[in-house]
Amino acid sequence: MNRIIRIIMAKPGLDGHDRGIKVLARAYRDAGMEVIYLGLRQTPEMIVNAALQEDADVIALSILSGAHMMIFQNVLELMKKNSMDDVLLTGGGIIPEKDMKVLGKQGVGKLFGPGTPIQETIDYIQDWVKKNRWH
Repeated sequence: MNRIIRIIMAKPGLDGHDRGIKVLARAYRDAGMEVIYLGLRQTPEMIVNAALQEDADVIALSILSGAHMMIFQNVLELMKKNSMDDVLLTGGGIIPEKDMKVLGKQGVGKLFGPGTPIQETIDYIQDWVKKNRWH
């Protein structure tokens, strides 16, 4: 059975720079994923509700505004409230390494910084979903 990874992608908060996430969305689609791009200025509630409605395997956020700690923690809290323990929360942007480590300990998946090869993010998502959703 060939399954397709369903990924919700969003730009939460007030950050208006969306070129990078659009490049990633196209790459993920070309890699065979079903991409649901929610667009700019999404709230944690909007993101988690969309993931629930779409039965998403992955939520990927792009944050360049500096609000990454609050946003990832809020999304993670809503995911836990909705028993979404088998959904990957990942993303990237301008996130200091020390913050990536803290968020990782809280349950956020791997986070990616500027310049990360796109294939590295694709491989991570595909491997995670196969190990944690499709086992």
